[in-house]
Amino acid sequence: MFLRMLKTLLAGAALLLASQASYALQVGDKAPDFSLPSTKGGNVRLSDFAGKQSVIIFTYIGAFTKT
Repeated sequence: MFLRMLKTLLAGAALLLASQASYALQVGDKAPDFSLPSTKGGNVRLSDFAGKQSVIIFTYIGAFTKT
């Protein structure tokens, strides 16, 4: 269940970051906080994980393109 929630969170992060191309993060920048629907109902925020465990945000630019 945790992995499903984390995958949803990461997918949302990828979409959020891709949609805000004008706000490109640089190495070492703090990721902006965001929330996504939880698989258990309610919302999950990136800040929910702050100081508790590591979060990796992975984006694949070609994932939503026709190339």
